Amino acid sequence: MTMSGHNNPPDDAATHSFAKDQLKAIIERIERLEEEKKTISDDVKDIYGEAKGNGYDVKALRTIIRMRKQDANERAEQETILDTYLQALGML
Repeated sequence: MTMSGHNNPPDDAATHSFAKDQLKAIIERIERLEEEKKTISDDVKDIYGEAKGNGYDVKALRTIIRMRKQDANERAEQETILDTYLQALGML
């Protein structure tokens, strides 16, 4: 009974080694990006701290940043809904 190419040790070893190296490279790339993400996050916190130190309202800045990420139509729709709710509650 012959094996039709299955369990060929040299090929399996090479494939295993390649997969192991590839997995290690992927993990290391993710780790580097996570470290960069942390550094960037710390930088953003520092800028917010600087803004607060200069008298800016950090909560308002965060809202503006979030709004600027939105599509103009999406932002207008949310503002309309917010205005409607505020009027309904007698807050405008």
